[in-house]
Amino acid sequence: MQLLLAPFSNFPQSFIAFAISVGLAGLMVFIFLRAASTAEGRPSMLRRAMRRPNAKILFGLLFIGWAVTFGGTMLIVPHEGASSPYGGLALIFMFGGFFVMMGFLWAAIGD
Repeated sequence: MQLLLAPFSNFPQSFIAFAISVGLAGLMVFIFLRAASTAEGRPSMLRRAMRRPNAKILFGLLFIGWAVTFGGTMLIVPHEGASSPYGGLALIFMFGGFFVMMGFLWAAIGD
């Protein structure tokens, strides 16, 4: 029962964090559904943009920027003790890296 009431325990702060996390999860599901349904129907604007040669360069630069940011941030963040934000930030960066690399693969391989 405590787990179900957790978003309302410290009302303003915890509920806002809960609402943001539910919104981001819904956004990810929406992106996954749109990506899964791209094979149906005519090519979308995103699909046409990913075929251009500049998309490879953009995602290559995004990957380099992600790697530098990820490495720099993980060096700065303290990682001693159980209450450090190291694991949470690493998870966020790993999801970001996954999306950047999937975009790069999509731009490189194409249709």
